[in-house]
Amino acid sequence: MSDSSFDIVSQFDRQELVNALDQTKRELGFRYDFKDSPYEITLEKEELIINAQDDYKMKAILDIIVAKLIARKLDTRVLDLTAGVEKAAGNTVRKKIKLVVGLNQEKAKEISKYINSSFKKVKASIQGEEIRVSSVSKDTLQEVMAGLKAKDFGLALQFTNYR
Repeated sequence: MSDSSFDIVSQFDRQELVNALDQTKRELGFRYDFKDSPYEITLEKEELIINAQDDYKMKAILDIIVAKLIARKLDTRVLDLTAGVEKAAGNTVRKKIKLVVGLNQEKAKEISKYINSSFKKVKASIQGEEIRVSSVSKDTLQEVMAGLKAKDFGLALQFTNYR
């Protein structure tokens, strides 16, 4: 009898993020409160940089981005919104939002510890930026997935390579 397994990863579809940002820019172009108001949304490899005229407009842009992510079925936890707003040139404000991709060692240890302590007859092993979970019973693996979905680890988790 062989083990069944799946991998836990934290990834997102970058093209969907690009599409959500394009929709945001389009919507901002139609908004009266953004007429003659400079703003900039720049997507880089590991972060999203937003420049806006003031805190109110920054919050409005973030609200629209979050709504567009939800509409495109992207988990909003791919954006690390913990960084504060900083002053930028010309009385504007800037926010650098880190894109959360992959499981760092701390999170991977926290998740595997949770799995090993909460579910018997399951083995969780960290493999780089993912966790392989294996068990003899596929039903047990389903329980692990349900348990992980119910507990919030502060990042978007996906389950891949289910076999």
